[in-house]
Amino acid sequence: MTRPQKILVFQQRGSGEPKIAGVRKYGHGLYAIEIVHIDEPLPAVLDDTQPHLPKVISADLVLDYLRHPDLSEDLARRCAALKIPVVASGKKVKVSGVYTPPTCCGLSRPGRLGLYEELFGAPEIEVQVENGHIQKVMVRRGAPCGATWKAAEKMEGWPVKEAAVRYGLEVQYFCVADPSGWDPLYGKSPVHFAGHVHKKAMLRALKAVGVTPSVHENPDEVQLVGQDCV
Repeated sequence: MTRPQKILVFQQRGSGEPKIAGVRKYGHGLYAIEIVHIDEPLPAVLDDTQPHLPKVISADLVLDYLRHPDLSEDLARRCAALKIPVVASGKKVKVSGVYTPPTCCGLSRPGRLGLYEELFGAPEIEVQVENGHIQKVMVRRGAPCGATWKAAEKMEGWPVKEAAVRYGLEVQYFCVADPSGWDPLYGKSPVHFAGHVHKKAMLRALKAVGVTPSVHENPDEVQLVGQDCV
């Protein structure tokens, strides 16, 4: 029997709650989650983060949903010293062993995140198609917020020619990323990026069952899946 992966989650004022709930719901009991809550008001600059971070950090993986950049930076450095990998989506931290894809659903498979990367990260789906319509979408890997799974439930009955665009739109409805952000590297807000990668995942799934994408919708053109700082 596989030992549950110990995941230590850091959040401020509930910032990680939707993703924590998603990992618990879609994680099939594979994860033992412990949460560090930092809820007190903090100044814009933290010269000393020690009072706010635990003295001992012990985990197989750390998920950083902190909002304060000084906390994220010091947490990353401490985890690097302990050789604990960190997923800090959307962060600008440049520390070895810290993975910073633009969104949680932009995470690649770096081979260092254990059971977490088997189920969570860039979406991987399969589809059943009948008479030119989507019968079912099976999610093999998806966003920890659950948007991949929730959007999949909405796809039954959609014509295959509309499925990729529709799936991307449905994901955007469920995505919990900040839509006001804008990444100059990808030319998209986090929400639009999430819709884009799910659209491409649907195109790949359709291609796998013999539904060929149009010439303008090549699923192999996606540039994901994660800026990994290693």
